[in-house]
Amino acid sequence: MENFTFTRGDFPSDFLFGCATSSYQIEGHGFGGAGPTHWDSFAATPGNVVRAENGDLACDHYHRYEEDLDLAAAAGFDAYRFSTSWARVLPEGTGTPNAEGLDFYDRLSDAMLERGLKPCATLYHWELPQALADQGGWRNREIGNWFAEFTEVIMGRIGDRMYSVAPINEPWCVGWLSHFLGHHAPGLRDIRATARAMHHVLLAHGRAIEVMRGLGMSNLGAVFNFEWAQPVDDSAQSLVAAETYDAIYNRFFLGGVFKGAYPEPVLKGLEPHLPKGWQDDFKTITQPVDWCGLNYYTRKVIGADAGPWPHYAELDGPLPKTQMGWEIYPEGLYQFLTRTQAEYTGDLPLIVTENGMANPDVIRDGTVSDPARIAYVDAHLAQARKAIAEGVPLKGYFLWSLLDNYEWALGYEKRFGLIHVDFDTLARTPKASYHALKTALSHS
Repeated sequence: MENFTFTRGDFPSDFLFGCATSSYQIEGHGFGGAGPTHWDSFAATPGNVVRAENGDLACDHYHRYEEDLDLAAAAGFDAYRFSTSWARVLPEGTGTPNAEGLDFYDRLSDAMLERGLKPCATLYHWELPQALADQGGWRNREIGNWFAEFTEVIMGRIGDRMYSVAPINEPWCVGWLSHFLGHHAPGLRDIRATARAMHHVLLAHGRAIEVMRGLGMSNLGAVFNFEWAQPVDDSAQSLVAAETYDAIYNRFFLGGVFKGAYPEPVLKGLEPHLPKGWQDDFKTITQPVDWCGLNYYTRKVIGADAGPWPHYAELDGPLPKTQMGWEIYPEGLYQFLTRTQAEYTGDLPLIVTENGMANPDVIRDGTVSDPARIAYVDAHLAQARKAIAEGVPLKGYFLWSLLDNYEWALGYEKRFGLIHVDFDTLARTPKASYHALKTALSHS
């Protein structure tokens, strides 16, 4: 597929098209006085990251942000979703801010506005300052106050120019992936640490919302990641296993923010390990938000597992897969948009804050052909249009990602970008998907 089947005119006139990135994945954490993070430590530990690659240089966006924003604007995007690095702003996590870091986000914010891009900030995208990790990180209840301090510092500087802000990207990754499965920093496999991290990440979210309201800010949201849980068969065991997966991955964080309650299948395993008085934190966790963001990429086929809780196993599915090994299941986006509205958010605006695919792109004669990415995005936007037609208040779509970047534990191998990055020369080459999207967005 070489072209998209939609144009901007197929969406509501106020619908926002954007692209997304994150600080540690593109900026180059070795520059500008940024402090060490738990990702630096995780990557330096043999076996954690492909070739022990880290974010020291990444895409050197710290020095090349104007070129990158030029490309985003030229594609016809309305908005740019970026994240701020806690350790760049507060190298010790608390205390004295780093003037160079604040100045960088100042310049970045102005550069977006100069190009007509709406700045959509995420306060935290996984790079916890090492000084706070040394104090227990997300296991320590104090992180709610540490995060509130960071929020006050960074949004006190750039909050006046933000179109929208969400505190934390993908709390499932911060809590479960990093503390139960051990695949991301800090690399723990500890059920007690998991329970505390999953609760404290929502407490920190609520504290940040309170701080930003205190600064007079609006258009504040929450961003969650979703994977559709497909039972492998109709057996009672498989249905229970899929329900548990769905509760942990999709419903725990939505339930905390929008219902002030955690789902029973999760409490079955985590309640003994939650911090004392956890129920009293829902007043903070349920601080009202103005929109809900959905990051969606794939589904998982789930079967029962006879081992200890959570009693499920992820099985290989039959659908075509991306470079990540993730099944391509566009219908899941429609299912989550309709379910989230019906069961959690009602009339609240929804935003697809991330969607995209990793693809083993090939450069030939200076061009990067990626028909699979065009087909993937086209199929998901078709499902988005279907949801809108049925009354879902979907207000925007952000493609992940603008640039090929540091894909965490997978290093620089997996390419999600609309723009190819040569990680030796750092040259940027827009892919066929970039040009196709530019054409689609130029037709109203």
